Amino acid sequence: MIKTKEEIEIMREGGKRLAEILQKVSEEAKAGINVSVLDELAEKLIREGGDEPSFLDYTPEGASRPYPATLCVSVNDEIVHGIPNEGGRVLKEGDIVGLDLGLKHKGLFLDTAVTVGVGEINKADQKLMNITKEALMVGIKAARAGNTVGDIGYAIDEFVKDYGYGSPVELGGHGVGHKVAEEPYIANYGEKGEGEKLKAGMVLALEPMLNLGDSRIELADDDYTYKTADGTNSAHFEHTILVTAGNPEILTKVR
Repeated sequence: MIKTKEEIEIMREGGKRLAEILQKVSEEAKAGINVSVLDELAEKLIREGGDEPSFLDYTPEGASRPYPATLCVSVNDEIVHGIPNEGGRVLKEGDIVGLDLGLKHKGLFLDTAVTVGVGEINKADQKLMNITKEALMVGIKAARAGNTVGDIGYAIDEFVKDYGYGSPVELGGHGVGHKVAEEPYIANYGEKGEGEKLKAGMVLALEPMLNLGDSRIELADDDYTYKTADGTNSAHFEHTILVTAGNPEILTKVR
């Protein structure tokens, strides 16, 4: 789980590329656009940089088929893993859209996600997005060498619990680098001092998800898209970070 100095440099470079691509893709999430266009743009930009999409044709454990797209696009009550090139969904004013993207750069994987609003969105959705993004930063702050995976989950859970949002217990973050998803698993809840101990050189993908309603989820017929069981909207933010002896380094931010 510990990355070498050379691997970390590669992941810094790949993370910067990924962050810039996701920013460009998110700027195109406008009313009237088919979400398949966002997927096509993401793949085009990744390949133009000499990298590979990491989600395309990836088969997670337990999945019945490979994931068929480069980008995950999850709209409104879809929490994560929405498939953009099946169903022909068109964005409309007021939607909130989760965009989750990964790439493989010089043999190493990175992962990041944002949720954006389409045009004018309501105050409840904007607050949900703001708190989810802040929860990610709270989790990142706790991801220091000497702490544990449980410390990360505890920090996120303590931050969000007073807002009344649902936090799906079945979904969480993970290690990343040599695989799309590797150990350790990082829940968005936990107990201080429990779980895997964090060490300098670990690279983690942290990703809180919050629902306007309760925490119950259901899997759509496409076998990938997780949705809120009560039909309320959901938000999702994710960064790939490097654990250090001091403050964690966010690898997937636009520099």
